[in-house]
Amino acid sequence: MKSFYHSTRSFSQPVTSKQAILEGIAPDGGLFVSDGAFDDLVELSDMLAGTYEEHAAEILGRLLRDFSAQELSGCVRRAYGSTFSSPAVTPVTPVGDDFLLELYHGPTSAFKDVALQMLPQLMGVARQGDGRDIMIVCATSGDTGKAALAGFAGVEGCGVTVFYPHGKVSDVQQLQMATQTGHNVEVCAVEGNFDDAQSEVKRIFGDHQLAGRLEAQGCVLSSANSINIGRLAPQVVYYFDAYGQLAKEGALKLGDPVDFYVPTGNFGDVLAGYYAKRLGLPVGRLYVCSNANDVLCDFLETGVYDRRRDFHKTISPSMDILISSNLERLLYYASDGDVELVSSLMDSLAKDGVYQVPQPVMDTIRETFSGGKATDQETRATIARTWNETGVLIDPHTAVAKTVLDATEPEGRVRVVLSTASPYKFSAEVLRALDPAATFADGFEAMDRLAALTHTQPPAQLSGLRSLPVRFTQVVERPAMTQVVEHACQSVFDLSDAEKPIAPEAGSFSAAESQE
Repeated sequence: MKSFYHSTRSFSQPVTSKQAILEGIAPDGGLFVSDGAFDDLVELSDMLAGTYEEHAAEILGRLLRDFSAQELSGCVRRAYGSTFSSPAVTPVTPVGDDFLLELYHGPTSAFKDVALQMLPQLMGVARQGDGRDIMIVCATSGDTGKAALAGFAGVEGCGVTVFYPHGKVSDVQQLQMATQTGHNVEVCAVEGNFDDAQSEVKRIFGDHQLAGRLEAQGCVLSSANSINIGRLAPQVVYYFDAYGQLAKEGALKLGDPVDFYVPTGNFGDVLAGYYAKRLGLPVGRLYVCSNANDVLCDFLETGVYDRRRDFHKTISPSMDILISSNLERLLYYASDGDVELVSSLMDSLAKDGVYQVPQPVMDTIRETFSGGKATDQETRATIARTWNETGVLIDPHTAVAKTVLDATEPEGRVRVVLSTASPYKFSAEVLRALDPAATFADGFEAMDRLAALTHTQPPAQLSGLRSLPVRFTQVVERPAMTQVVEHACQSVFDLSDAEKPIAPEAGSFSAAESQE
């Protein structure tokens, strides 16, 4: 039986999961959801045996039902068979009396790898027989971009164009993207913040004239952000797998609830936890953990989503987001599929920058979700305290969630913090937290000093960045992003029967430019 997806904003034009993955976003600007995705619950006992790969195939089979078992097995093997440094893929480790779910053992040292090693495999299967080239276009606040570049580099019939906010990612994150190899990749910085870049990417997906020009050349745009169901679905797996690890270690009995503390900005990672709950995982509460850009925390408290606020550049830059796209999916499910309500709320957000959710819908949301936040000062203190008390080194995003956990009274449930990045992706800030007097010239010197101070080793894929040549230096204003995408399609796919778009004029940044 095929599971059909449709937009959060209408029931028209249903598509299969393969089509949803290829399109990325619905034609009306909504996100793809499935009303039948949660009909077949996962047996918790199945999580006590087997490998991460086997768990992934089983759970993805429920969310992506028109993929055959053989297709999913192949996708999973290629995604996880040899690309992660931990045999467990996403190991659970103790931190004091609680636990970390380590999601950073992939090729780019961030949690996005778990999904973005899988998405190219799913997309490759989905496009078989389609005949069109696919250009992945995504905005990133730091981690999605590199993970998408690493996942799609060299993939036949696919290209990837990544936009990131200029000056608002760490220098390691910047160099991860700027040094990316591969003939089918494009990287461009955008003046403004992540929300500016993401909003323009959404507009590009809705540009029917651009779509028509590309379609005539046999090319279609798709997304690698968590707005793509093929990116979101693999994230559900590690919630179940973590539960199985805890059960096998005797930390809980099958059926015991678990609380998850999730650092989030775009609401994708924590929404995956909600999907896991809908599929039968005993989730107690999902804590939405924010930095100073606390629009989600305010929403959970007031029922009003208001992006009309100052943007804060913090030491946890991947969470510096004011428009949390995946919240739209939660609004759909919490309102029992009220597409008219969701469409109206999204219209209000686009027009006025604010919307208010009806009380019954908020009551449903609050049954599962709680909010918490941390200042930069609190985040630094948590990094230092966690290291001094437990010998565990954590990055600033993980520390935001750990701060919220530490401020929450235990309710007798097992508590798990999603650890979303290697601390070495943010060496400067972690070093400052441990030694406020530390001085260094750039992020790589900070990396060396952090390793010496803690007697730990940075991942080779991060420490090796200093010797790689910079390929991408382009910086553009938001209106030029369409030209960048069209030019990238021309360059990657050699659309020789069309007039080659002129690359936009751009500024550039230095390879040595630092966010320190």
